[in-house]
Amino acid sequence: MDLMCQNNNLYRNFTAYQKAVIIYDLTYHFCDRFIGYGDRTKDQMIQAARSGKQNIVEGKAASLTSSETHLKLLNVARASFQELLVDFEDYLRTRKLRIWETDSAKVQAMRKLGIEHSDSDFFVKLAHERDDEVIANMIIVLIHQEDVLLRKYIEKQLSQFVNEGGFKESLKKARIEKRKQK
Repeated sequence: MDLMCQNNNLYRNFTAYQKAVIIYDLTYHFCDRFIGYGDRTKDQMIQAARSGKQNIVEGKAASLTSSETHLKLLNVARASFQELLVDFEDYLRTRKLRIWETDSAKVQAMRKLGIEHSDSDFFVKLAHERDDEVIANMIIVLIHQEDVLLRKYIEKQLSQFVNEGGFKESLKKARIEKRKQK
């Protein structure tokens, strides 16, 4: 398999990317249904969801040669999703809609769905049958799951970098080994 194919698999098989696609698609569906044309919030929410997803792609692509860029972009993705989270909370609060309690049965059920399903179509089909309060809360739960995934992954990568070094260190080690062989 060539390097470009491996690079594509770096993000397509990444659980955080798959969840980011779901968040983006649900956000797009939500905004299309419930936020009026010309409302600037609509564009900002869609852009925050897109930015989260795209920064994962860019970060994973950069991981082949730069641990620093990789981690920075994944942190940008986290920040974009946090911005989106606040937008959904604002939407619910300003319309006097309920934000699900963390320990509620609805949150538990949504967490389970978020763990069991990685197909965006599954969630979009669910959303077609739900109102704005339910869809916003579904997305909020998914964003929290996304944040946990990204945070744990970033922590793991930081630890690996500290223990093993990065791309530059690997190149230097390879050059030294090559020189020893000559």
